[in-house]
Amino acid sequence: MSTLTSWNQAEVVKMLIDDLDARLIGILRSSPNLPVVEMARRLDVARGTVQARLDRLTESRVITGFGPDVGAAAAGYGVLAFTTLEIAQGSDDKIVRGIEAIAEVLEVHAVTGPGDLHLRVVASSNDHLHDVLQRILALPGITRTETQLALHTPIDRTVADLVGRRPTSD
Repeated sequence: MSTLTSWNQAEVVKMLIDDLDARLIGILRSSPNLPVVEMARRLDVARGTVQARLDRLTESRVITGFGPDVGAAAAGYGVLAFTTLEIAQGSDDKIVRGIEAIAEVLEVHAVTGPGDLHLRVVASSNDHLHDVLQRILALPGITRTETQLALHTPIDRTVADLVGRRPTSD
């Protein structure tokens, strides 16, 4: 079997999510504890259909979890920052492994443009953020950093929100 390109993988995921799947994800997003029977009633399909869809979406990794979303500020992490790292050529794997040990770094993205890695970092205070940044800077191979603080977050969506709000076709 041949390896799919990124474009083809995106097309496969689109094919996996039809209108019913999108509506199901929307219901899960708004009412995550709803019984399957009630989801089926709201979607006007059989309970077995909903269960089969949930199983397929989970097995195909379209749905990656059913855990709660946790508000960072409410959980004590009211400082959100984005840090861009410029790193020495060939050191990305070692740096990423080092960053994995820093729990306050929620995401790491390899990026184009200025910088090599873009991090989303949370902290409980500016002093805590300073400590987190010092732990990041202690990793060998980082040549430059730039950090920006988020003042507030007027839009905060997830992919589940995007899929769940997708208009259905007629």
